[in-house]
Amino acid sequence: MVQHHRQPARTWLRQALVVTAAAALLSVAAPSPARAEGEPAPTTGPCQYTPTPDEPAARPVSLPRDPRHTPDRGTVTAVLRTNLGPIPLVLDRAAAPCTVQSFLHLARHRFYDRTICHRLTAYPTLKVLQCGDPSGTGSGGPGYRYRDELPTDLPPAPTDPTGVRRLYARGVLAMANAGPDTNGSQFFLVYGDSALRPNYSIFGHVTSRGLATLDRVAAGGITPTAEDPAPVDGTPALRTEIRKVRTHR
Repeated sequence: MVQHHRQPARTWLRQALVVTAAAALLSVAAPSPARAEGEPAPTTGPCQYTPTPDEPAARPVSLPRDPRHTPDRGTVTAVLRTNLGPIPLVLDRAAAPCTVQSFLHLARHRFYDRTICHRLTAYPTLKVLQCGDPSGTGSGGPGYRYRDELPTDLPPAPTDPTGVRRLYARGVLAMANAGPDTNGSQFFLVYGDSALRPNYSIFGHVTSRGLATLDRVAAGGITPTAEDPAPVDGTPALRTEIRKVRTHR
């Protein structure tokens, strides 16, 4: 399962991911719990981006803007320009307005430039590439967190008779996290249908051109280690570097 790790580089936490577009929008921020004296305050808009001083940013960046009327309609296009080819994305403001707003903020402040995609999975039911940590370890983030914008209409995964896991279709773009309401900068791209619990925010999709690049990364496999000569979870064998992110309204 894909997750933003708060543990050392090679400690892969096994959890689920989030994928697709809930139509529900954040219009009014929920009351926040009382803060300890001296604790940094979250932003005052509906997204409530909250500083994480105990988990400083992997690369210096400010908090995103948090307007009272967060843009929640239409789409925005972005392109991850990687050393292995472009990965065009379509970001869905209606599905996850706060997530799109944060992603665009980080992209426009070059937070993602010259970063590697640090994790590739090739399980039968989990096929994703995870990116978004400038430290390249799986433990880095932007120095803030914000709440989930979870999907509510994912179909059941055909491979899960319990009905608990949902289908994360090829092409989904979603946030990795370290538990409820801990979204930061790490995200994952689904290159093959996956069966996961709907616990992570979906904020767009990868275009067909981008999927061709993802397929190239996946075909390269995962870097073997002495402990595991044929891994299904780990560092991509083909180094995958996001050289620049371009965004277009």
